[in-house]
Amino acid sequence: MVLGVGAMYGADGPAAWLARLSLLTGGALPATLAWLVTACSLKTLLQRLPVALQSVAGVGLGALAGLYACGMLVLVGVPMEAPWLASAASGALLSALLVAALVLRARARTPAATTARLSELQARIRPHFLFNTLNSAIALVRDEPAKAEALLEDLSDLFRHALVEQGDSATLGEEIVLARRYLAIEEVRFGDRLRVQWLLDPRTDGARLPPLLLQPLVENAVKHGVELSAQGGKLRVSTELRGSRAVVTITNTVPPGGARAEDGARRGHGIALANVRDRLRLLHDVQCDFSAGMHNGFYRVRISLPAHA
Repeated sequence: MVLGVGAMYGADGPAAWLARLSLLTGGALPATLAWLVTACSLKTLLQRLPVALQSVAGVGLGALAGLYACGMLVLVGVPMEAPWLASAASGALLSALLVAALVLRARARTPAATTARLSELQARIRPHFLFNTLNSAIALVRDEPAKAEALLEDLSDLFRHALVEQGDSATLGEEIVLARRYLAIEEVRFGDRLRVQWLLDPRTDGARLPPLLLQPLVENAVKHGVELSAQGGKLRVSTELRGSRAVVTITNTVPPGGARAEDGARRGHGIALANVRDRLRLLHDVQCDFSAGMHNGFYRVRISLPAHA
């Protein structure tokens, strides 16, 4: 549409307009493709920049694409004066419009209420967990002071990460460390009732996740898969590199009770899973796959995301 309007200038009639539009399209399409390929190639670098610098980079690439389009027309011998400045300005303007549309789209997908809810869920760990942990530490102080000290150190580190601003993302390796600290605390509380298995692939440690994403998942696995069962239960956390993707899987046993227990597990995980799904979508958009549900008698949460930032 933009090219069609531009082709009207200097056209004496419909035939001249159509011929001019064809010439402009022949230069604009390769330039647009070059802009898209370059922007996608630099995506990782651009994501680390503030929005203002991202916009400047996008507009700059657009200006270069405009110059490229003009150069293409000159090389093929189009009988016209090469409007270098106008081409650069047009490319920059079109890129600015596209960047603005992408920014508005991203903001529209995160309404203020949703953002506030996600920030609140990210910034806290449930109070009952704090009280239970402190009670466990008090019980250990007299007979096992070293274990009580280690317990409080884990708790302090966990809350430090929960209450301090973490930025937009953390590495999977960092999230695993926090999940380990959380489960170490819960192992003191539950003793032999909680059996944890770790199957970790260090090659996935660089994958990016929203901060404090795994902790609510393992907390729900403990609460609904172990705490509700008199016999306790098993929890397994695994990471695996599959091609260019990191796959994180958290599975837990379901308390005895058949279908009713499975339905309860689904309902119990609901709030945490909705939070995780929303936060992953905000960070990775369509590049992340998330699923949760019963699998081979266990409740399984599976996350697949790009292995490298």
